[in-house]
This record gives sequence, structure tokens and C-alpha cells, in this order.
Amino acid sequence: MFDKLRSMEVLVAVADAGSFAAAARALDLTPAMVGRHVQALETHLGARLIQRTTRQHRFTEVGLSFTQDSRRVLEQVRWAETAVERNRREPQGQLRITVPVTLGQCVIGPLLTGFLKRHPQVTADLHLSDSVADLLGDGYDAAVRIGPVHAEGLVARPLQPYRMVIAGAPAYFKRHGVPRQAADLARHTCLSHSVWQRRSEWTLSDGAQSVQWPEDARLSANQGDVLRRAALQGLGLIMQPEVLLADDLATGRLRVVLPDCAPPERPVHLVYPPDRQRLPKLSAFIDAVLKGWGA
Repeated sequence: MFDKLRSMEVLVAVADAGSFAAAARALDLTPAMVGRHVQALETHLGARLIQRTTRQHRFTEVGLSFTQDSRRVLEQVRWAETAVERNRREPQGQLRITVPVTLGQCVIGPLLTGFLKRHPQVTADLHLSDSVADLLGDGYDAAVRIGPVHAEGLVARPLQPYRMVIAGAPAYFKRHGVPRQAADLARHTCLSHSVWQRRSEWTLSDGAQSVQWPEDARLSANQGDVLRRAALQGLGLIMQPEVLLADDLATGRLRVVLPDCAPPERPVHLVYPPDRQRLPKLSAFIDAVLKGWGA
């Protein structure tokens, strides 16, 4: 007899990953084994779930419906498996958390490290990504999200807002002077995150004038810490999250300029499904995050 729940898990993975090969990598299986799980389900149900060709696959209407039902079943199974844990007082088990990259590196990662030291029976899987994950579908216990929260059915606890600052090193200002208004940026060297160039430029305004950042970047990179290190060496001005530059600003290695030109701060929330809050591991983690970085 085939493992029905495992096959349902594989089917959901195919839907999420977009292909048999990608699902196989996510589950540490071979593509052939993924195919056998799907075929076993189809044989058991007597219905075609996925139309397959040599180049692509497409879920049938029955397959889409069964996949959604499988998600709900698997979530109920995961919830049932935590019944013993909910009756324990000491936090234990694995926490799965997804967090934007910079916040994960600078804030949540250090908080989580301290939390794990205090609770030796807890393990953690911290996923850093600027994409918005499906908490229930992807099996996460909690997430940190920047911007307004639109997900219905999730508890959202406010954290400290996400602020951008414009900064440079004292050595840079000694050579090039300090910008006093938005228009001054045109004669300064700017270092840019490459994502801004692909999506849109930042419009900065000091109330009197508006300029685009960056107009002409001396250095662009897809990782903020690379830009931070270049700014510390006096290469140019950066606009980066305050949390990334906090230590440098506190010690004077970098200095904030044009505070009125920085983009508006954005809200940040810790979000999680309401029924999971009763898990000791998550309840304790929520308390730790709110204590360490709550609004």
C-alpha cells in the first residue's frame, strides 16, 4: 500500500515548485520518484491530476482541486503532530521562520541566536528572502513582513519601523563636502542597490526640490553590505536601511545627511497564524522578538 500522505505532500510540492525536477530538489527525491508518487495518487483516485508531456505539465481541474484539499489535510496533520508539544511548558521542537534579508541578518538573526541559547530544546530554520512566503502553504510558523499587512487570518504584531538613511564616511565629506539639499546629490558620487535600477528609482524630496536616486551610480551591487563597505572606504554616499548601518552610525564611521530627503519609513510586523500562538516554542519566540525589537 502506498504512502498516501507522502504522495499528497509530493503533489503539493510539484504545484509550489512548478516542475517535477524542482519538486524533487526541494524534497531530496529523484524526478522519477516524484512521478511515481503522482502516478500512485492518480491510480488510487482513478483520475488524471496532471497532464504531462515531454516538455511541460499542466494540472487538470480535478488536480487543482485535489491539490488544494491536500494542503488543508497536510496542515491538519502538522497541527495534530504538535498536540503533545502544546501540552508541554518548556519550548521545544523546530521553528520555521521567514524574514526579509537585511532584517534577518541585522535584527532577527541575532535575536534568534539569543533565543536558542535560552531554549536548548528548540531548533530553528531561518529563511532569508525578500519574497512574501505563504505561511500555511510553505509550513512556516511565523514571518516578518515590511509594509502594510494584507494577509487575512494572520495575527500581525507591530515591530519597529523600517527606515532608510542617506550616509557617507567622514573621509568622503572631507574631500567632497556635505550635501545640504536634495539638488546637491547631482554633484555627489552615489552608490546604488541594483534592485532599484531594475524596479524603479527612489524619488527624494526635501520639500523644495525632488531628485532621483541614483541618477548615475559609481557602484551598483545587489547586496547592501557591499555598498556599506564601499561607503566606509569613502567611495560615495549610500542610501540603505538604518538597521544595516546602525553600528557604523553609532561609532561615527558613517554620518547621516539629508534626513528630510530619506523615503518615508515603512511599517514592519511579525505575523503568524492565530492557532499556532499556543505552541510554547512560538509563543516564547514572539515574546523575545517583541521584547527585543517591538514597536
